Amino acid sequence: MIKTVKYTELEENFFKGRDFENSANETVKSVLEEVQKKGDAALRIYGNKFDVSVPASFEVSQKELKAAAEKLMIQNRDLYDALVYSHTLALDFAKKQRESFKDFEAELTPGVFTGQKTIPVERAGCYVPAGRFPLVSSVIMTITPAVAAGVKEVIMCTPPRVHPDDKDTAGKQGAGVPGHAFAGGKPYADEGIMAAAYICGVNHLYAVGGAQAIGAMAFGTESIPKVDVIAGPGNKFVAGAKREVYGTVGIDMIAGPTEVMVIADKNAKPDWIAADLLAQAEHDVVAQAVLVTNSDDLAKKVSDEIEHQLETLKTKEIARQSIENYGKIIITDTLEQAAEIANKKAPEHLELAMDEGKERDNIENLVHNYGSLFIGHAAAEVFGDYAAGLNHTLPTSGSARFTGGLSVRMFLKTVTTLRVQSDKSGAHRSAVAAGYLGDAEGLAGHARAARARIEK
Repeated sequence: MIKTVKYTELEENFFKGRDFENSANETVKSVLEEVQKKGDAALRIYGNKFDVSVPASFEVSQKELKAAAEKLMIQNRDLYDALVYSHTLALDFAKKQRESFKDFEAELTPGVFTGQKTIPVERAGCYVPAGRFPLVSSVIMTITPAVAAGVKEVIMCTPPRVHPDDKDTAGKQGAGVPGHAFAGGKPYADEGIMAAAYICGVNHLYAVGGAQAIGAMAFGTESIPKVDVIAGPGNKFVAGAKREVYGTVGIDMIAGPTEVMVIADKNAKPDWIAADLLAQAEHDVVAQAVLVTNSDDLAKKVSDEIEHQLETLKTKEIARQSIENYGKIIITDTLEQAAEIANKKAPEHLELAMDEGKERDNIENLVHNYGSLFIGHAAAEVFGDYAAGLNHTLPTSGSARFTGGLSVRMFLKTVTTLRVQSDKSGAHRSAVAAGYLGDAEGLAGHARAARARIEK
């Protein structure tokens, strides 16, 4: 059962970031070193070790991607339409974000024109895991903002699968299973991921998974080009690899265990809140779902409703461990105290399950540390995950204190420009000031370069 505590009983450890990746460090460093040294050969070595397939070549053709999308449209039209709808909203939202980055040039002082330009990176790499549940929605969330940013080439890596044409051969060999990869076949990936990649407009998809895929995109191999930035979720090995390659390439973030916090008033619906908490808990045994409320009655009803809903949840084994080990219901005296807890915790997802009105407006204005904010009873966090335009790749473990989630901004660089008219007074003053500052710092060359502009 989920633990219920008073806000005065909260331990400081509750507010600390949760990082479960350190155990992967040595393995990750070894993988990355091999990929950097051996290129494609290393991808095959680790593919044989960790994957179910090691294809003869790594790129899945656009023809295969299109075929996967057409197959999905015929065999599961509801899912196909959902992907198209989700992609449309995500693209519209990302384009709105792109529009907010304005280029400008301004004359700050006579003759000194300063400017800003926002330029997309040339090549972006997206990673999409395909483990127990292939994350088709993550295809949308990583590729779409890159496309909206105007990136010329968007590539994607995802774990390989045995191609349908090779399944009979693989079966006869007892291959194509964990621990015994099928080698030498055609490149292929999860069909849902391939379909989503085609819908989103990926330029190249490579059937390579794990830390070795991150290394391939960061350093480049014979088959996979080096990218400028890498985005996308993954297990502790993928996250560790992203941490290691940062600086060689840009990365979106290092994501820890997923989390949700719900601030609820007395009129919130217990069944809706329980469903939202369990939706987060089913992600992982270390996911964290938290309710903060000033209503003892609501706290009791939500706790009971969680137990009731767990009985019929297909993922209850994972969700129960998450709820019992990391879940929490926190009872406060006021909702203002709930806002204080949220700001200190800085949750990935923050829901305000409150009636419309002044009280909700007040709490909305008070909270400022979160990845995404969901306002009102109807704004389910799962909408942000799948079908509301928002990006679901968000900061965790308190990092929402200093960063936001994955957005079009990840694929853009803001650069500055300077243009000077030397006959204007501002240009003369800047040269004089730069000269004195160069002298003060002992940089005579700086001072000389500045004064050269005004010497007759």
